[in-house]
Amino acid sequence: MKKHYRIENDCLNCGTILAGKFCHNCGQENLEMKESFGHMLNHAVSDYFHFDYQFFHTLRPLFLKPGHLTTEYLAGRRAQYLHPVKMYIFISLVFFVFFLSGSNHNAKSGKQEHAKETTSTDTVKKNIGKAINADKNLTKEQKKVLAEKVDAWIPDKIAKEIEHDRNKDKAQLKVDNDDGGGFVVYGDDKLNKFKNYDAYLADQQKLPEAKRDNFIWRYITKKGFDWKNQGKNAKEVLFEGLKHNAPKVMFLLLPLFALILKVAFWKNHKLYVEHIIYAIHLHCFLFLFLTITILVKIIIPDNWETLISIIQAAATLSIIWYIYRSLRLVYNRTRWRTVSKMVGVSFMYSMVFGLSVFIILVITALTSV
Repeated sequence: MKKHYRIENDCLNCGTILAGKFCHNCGQENLEMKESFGHMLNHAVSDYFHFDYQFFHTLRPLFLKPGHLTTEYLAGRRAQYLHPVKMYIFISLVFFVFFLSGSNHNAKSGKQEHAKETTSTDTVKKNIGKAINADKNLTKEQKKVLAEKVDAWIPDKIAKEIEHDRNKDKAQLKVDNDDGGGFVVYGDDKLNKFKNYDAYLADQQKLPEAKRDNFIWRYITKKGFDWKNQGKNAKEVLFEGLKHNAPKVMFLLLPLFALILKVAFWKNHKLYVEHIIYAIHLHCFLFLFLTITILVKIIIPDNWETLISIIQAAATLSIIWYIYRSLRLVYNRTRWRTVSKMVGVSFMYSMVFGLSVFIILVITALTSV
């Protein structure tokens, strides 16, 4: 649909005399004010698809050309690409929606498997019971004895033991203190070891002062016992708080990651904002890539463990290769110098990330009832 432009050459927004269809001062288009509904709708749709075009035009270099988008932006060639901050907000929103959905899917899958195992146990007991009752060579007393033995051989706790063994194989997020013990976030070692908080404090008094938990761990442990008394699971409370605060953590990590890059690549004499641009582009790639990985894992059946392991290994290698290529292109270092810088930056980022997670866990413990 054709746009209707004003004959007058003054900008209605700021009054600047125009030299074209757009104001060079404020950027407003010199359209007729009394436009029809069709023209207004056309203008809105055009703006939407302009964003749509920019987004999909940005995806190709973001995925297939590591570091290219950053060098293009820093060189001033920006009009055809989506603005980094706008892109980060949109992509991070999509990622965390799928991240939380994936976590809920895993939790539901675990419950379903547990239910299937329990159902399977009950089915076995019923089938054996039917076979015993159908045996005409057995007396009533013998059938009763056999039924009792079946209950002893196939107890309901088998399903719980299977679930317990599976949980042992899962990765645990553990924060160690000086003696290598510490508070296990993914697991309730202290809550299971001690009857109550007073028993935990009594045990702490027996330890040398250097090996005792500090006041933060004591407080978190106290909250754990409080949650347990209220029928809540400490692990679930902490991780729910971590999941819902993850977007804020990642947004705060961006400037910290840029600061790490500035220190690591100080000889490149780049401005801090240039490191910010690279950090945003890298995190946008990671969020999109991980979103695709989450979707694939949701689609693939849980019993295809080999395929899932292969996908996870391939995804890890792809991310490592992408980071290496992007660092080398943006900062123009030699192959081995880039590798050494990459290792150092990754180590520092892991420390900052771990500290951020710890802070969020503490805040969750302080604010949760």
